[in-house]
Order: sequence, then structure tokens, then C-alpha cells
Amino acid sequence: MTVTVRSFAKINFGLRIGAPRQDGFHELLTVYQTIGLHDVVRVSASRGSGIEIRCNNPRVPRDESNTCFRIVERALRGLRVKADVRIEIEKKLPVQGGLGGASANAVATLLGLERALKKSLPAAKKLQIAAEVGSDLPLFLVGGTVLGVGRGEQVYPLPDLPAMACVVVTPEVGVSTPNAFAQWDRRTQGAGGAAIAEAVLLRTSAAGSSKLTMSPVSDRMKELSCGLSAWLSELHSSAPSGFSTGRGRAGNPLSWLVRAGIENDFEQVVFPEYPELRDGKRALVRAGAKYASLSGSGSALYGLFGSRLAAVKAAAKLRKEGWAARATSILTRKAYWRRVIRG
Repeated sequence: MTVTVRSFAKINFGLRIGAPRQDGFHELLTVYQTIGLHDVVRVSASRGSGIEIRCNNPRVPRDESNTCFRIVERALRGLRVKADVRIEIEKKLPVQGGLGGASANAVATLLGLERALKKSLPAAKKLQIAAEVGSDLPLFLVGGTVLGVGRGEQVYPLPDLPAMACVVVTPEVGVSTPNAFAQWDRRTQGAGGAAIAEAVLLRTSAAGSSKLTMSPVSDRMKELSCGLSAWLSELHSSAPSGFSTGRGRAGNPLSWLVRAGIENDFEQVVFPEYPELRDGKRALVRAGAKYASLSGSGSALYGLFGSRLAAVKAAAKLRKEGWAARATSILTRKAYWRRVIRG
């Protein structure tokens, strides 16, 4: 039996890099958002043992270094079964693009494997396995708008944002996330030996309610966390229609992003090394984006637009200028899960 799964991308609304941890990772604070761009993953399982990976992109590894390979190993152990598993990845998202492509592929593989074997892991076990394989993986087991803390693997569902239109620009250059973190560390050490941002802890009560606790935090971390709280409060106090009409007591999530100037810290180290990415962000703004940012550590950039039509026109304009640009929209949690498994 072959199961086909859509492997959706993500973007980051703000990304603050905190202090280095003893395990070699950094404390992070970000809001993940799933979007409509995706790869396609096909998973089949038969009697026997082994894991085979096929992909139309030669840059994707086929061995145990692939996140899909590692998640299958752990899932089979968790399910206590043996199987000969074949994974086919139809790659449409860029490699090392900051859109979470490899992580999304792994989660899609896990979901497809469960369907193929007609066996399921408990939700908590799936989250544990995903976090063991990589920091970005757990968000794809939630979907929609998701708060990420820790090294990014601690995920908490947030109220969904309106289905905003966006344009994603995917330059040919690939950015290595480990290298980007190394550049950040060199930059912060050169600024006096102290990390610019510090740890943010999110503690969740057994009842399921969440409370943001900071211990201690820099002004910049405080600014983002307070901004996110205001953003979410605004979402509840203003009608979603305020996004497109400009009405609403305090504005809308998009206008709040612009006013607050929420940024991705990686831009400070990635843009100097890859000036074309800075140019891509400027091109999005010139094309009419109300807010533009690097996604993750890059190289993908995205811009948010007031309407689908504005996004489509902007993407066409950018392509004429030589940019690889696609119009899409953010995916709410419900839409994400409705579209993941292909019929």
C-alpha cells in the first residue's frame, strides 16, 4: 500500500536567538506558520526490513542522514514492527531554504508510515520522536500558527491567524543553519562577550493553559514576547475582516507586525554574507508587501499582502525581475490537516 502525503512548508513570524545552551543549541523564540507550498511524499511498506529513499532532487541525501530515514527507524521501534519501507520525495521546496522542507518531509513520512502499516503511535510519542530527530519537526504535528520555544522543538498551538496571502521568494543560494548560528555566536561574542538575547521559558500547566515566563530576559526578548501577546489579544478583540478593510479598534496582525518591527535575528548575519537575500526582501517591499522577512535561517524570503490578487500580481512582477517567486497563503490548522493526506 502506498500512501501519498502533502508535506507543507512553514515560515517564521519573528525569530529571536537566545543564549547558547549546554547541549550546543540556542534558546529560541518564534512563531511558526504553515503555508500552502508543499512537497509530496509517498510511503509504502511491505514485509521485510530496510529503508529506501528516492528523490527527484540530487541534493537530498538517501542515507541515514536524511530526517525521513531517522524518523522511520524510531517509529518502527516505537510500533514494535519490522517493515521494508520505501519513501519517494517529490521535491518542490528548496533545500536549505528556511521553509522547513526536510522537517516537513520527515513528519509526512511518519504520517504516511502509520497509514501504510495501519498502526498509530500515541500523539505524545510522535512529538517525542519528532523532537529527537530535529528542532523544526514537532511544529508539523500541530500545524497552523504555532509558538516555538526551547531550541524550537517545544511547540504550543496559538489561535489561528486569518488566511493571509503571501509571496515566497526562493533564491538559488542555500544557507546552512549551523553556519548561520556560528556566525551569530561570533557576532554576539564580538559585541562584548554577552549574548544579545537570553532564554525564554514557556511553562504549560497540566490543565493545558499556557503562561509565558521570562527568566531573566533582555529588552529585545521582552519586546517580542510582549508584542506577541498584544498581537494575539488583538486577534480576539478585532474582527478578522479588519485585516482586509483596515478597520478594527487596534488594527490587525499584519499592521501590528509592521508597527512593532518584529524581525528575524538571522537577517543580521545572513544578509551581510548573502547580499542577494537583502535585495530579495527589498524587492518584496517594492512589489507591495506590507511586511517582509527572511524565513528561518534562509534563504527563502516571504512577503505578506492584503489580498490574494495583490500577491498574485506581486509574484508576477518579481518573476519578471528575475526572482523565483510564488504566491500562496498561510494555512490554518484545520486547513492544514484537511489537506495533508491526499485522497
